[in-house]
Amino acid sequence: MRHLLDTRTLGREDAIMILDTAEDMSATQQREVKKLPTLRGKTVVNLFYEDSTRTRISFEAAAKRLSADVINFSAKGSSVSKGESLKDTAQTLQAIGADAVVIRHPASGAPDRLARSGWIEAGVLNAGDGMHEHPTQALLDAFTMRRRLFGDASRGRDLAGISVVIIGDIVHSRVARSNLWLLTALGARVAFVAPETLLPFGTREWPVTVHHSLDAAIAEERPDVVMLLRIQAERMHKAFFPNEREYARNWGLDEPRLARLTEHALVMHPGPMNRGLEISSAAADSPRATVLEQVANGVSVRMAALYLLLSGERGGTA
Repeated sequence: MRHLLDTRTLGREDAIMILDTAEDMSATQQREVKKLPTLRGKTVVNLFYEDSTRTRISFEAAAKRLSADVINFSAKGSSVSKGESLKDTAQTLQAIGADAVVIRHPASGAPDRLARSGWIEAGVLNAGDGMHEHPTQALLDAFTMRRRLFGDASRGRDLAGISVVIIGDIVHSRVARSNLWLLTALGARVAFVAPETLLPFGTREWPVTVHHSLDAAIAEERPDVVMLLRIQAERMHKAFFPNEREYARNWGLDEPRLARLTEHALVMHPGPMNRGLEISSAAADSPRATVLEQVANGVSVRMAALYLLLSGERGGTA
């Protein structure tokens, strides 16, 4: 695997390979000594132009548990604040010998530009670019679904026949896009639930069912998984819905809606959560919720991605 830039071009077999590799990585994390020598001598740079807690810490933990050297780069306090271009930053990383660059950037397409530019020889891993994609988040979500729904029989499995309902701020969500492409490749049925103002233009041309009523979606889709998305107020420059109370009433997962889910249905959220807005505390803290499992599983999935990027075949672009 040369780069991991999106899930739209990630095929079923490659996705299952990453998920199965993550199973192997997860097994090593149950041992007393969690570190592996696999990437000893490799340098991984976390290049974050946007704030992050879970993703950055998860990638740092993953790289260190594979014995890589880790350099954390934040745009704040760096020469980026003085106007340094992505090209010049990349060439600096090339000069210090970076083997892999994990990049989060506010501009959609920045990781792809970095990977194809020739500025740097390192493998590039997209940790979220604008409103485009966040592939490792989708992979850890799929990993969590497989484990919860299939248990010990999850290895080698896709998600054929599974119904997933994704609710909320779809228009600003790179998580929703990456999940749609990955889950579809794995055979799942995906539905979006949102007010019309929070759906991207052209959504109805995608392989997804669209609902505007969460109650109708629960009744019609009978979801195995409901995934709530954070309202991204920092990306909103106009009113997308009248007020938070109306949003919570119409599209929030409250206790009555939680009770109407099927007995085995999972409740997922990529975090951070706005409790009382897109999800109630009862739903967030229920045994159905996988929020903390998603965080823990993220380390295993990112270990798998880094391992395949730096230890596997270096041909082509994933």
